[in-house]
Amino acid sequence: MIFAVKVITNKESQAAEFIAERAKKKNLNIFSVTQAPGLRGYVFVESTDSETVKEAITKLPYVKGMLTKKLSYEDIEPVVKPSPETISIEKNDIVEILTEPFKREKAKVVRVDKAKGKVTIELLEATVPIPIVVDIDNVKVIRRTKEE
Repeated sequence: MIFAVKVITNKESQAAEFIAERAKKKNLNIFSVTQAPGLRGYVFVESTDSETVKEAITKLPYVKGMLTKKLSYEDIEPVVKPSPETISIEKNDIVEILTEPFKREKAKVVRVDKAKGKVTIELLEATVPIPIVVDIDNVKVIRRTKEE
């Protein structure tokens, strides 16, 4: 069973570490402690029963309490599992860089790494083409080019 533990916002990772350390130290029946990247203020603890979780979180720093409702994996799956974003940037597209130091410069996409969310680009107005790796969020497609 999975239980949601309320913690202080932005202290989720520290609280999860404290819970895991106490579970290991006291040899409690806790299988996993995880925090969801998009959900602030909560840590999920997988255990056999709620009493074990209560024992693990009692008087720990950053921990406020525990929700009484038992959760299943299906309940927390949308929060824990990252949703794949559709990336519409392709090789040979012409993009505009949105962030410094090359803000408003135009570039050609050389390679797209969808898993890491990065694109390798070459500036169009540069004398020597130097590959630059930037986040996909930092470029905007201006013109699409189709490969023949």
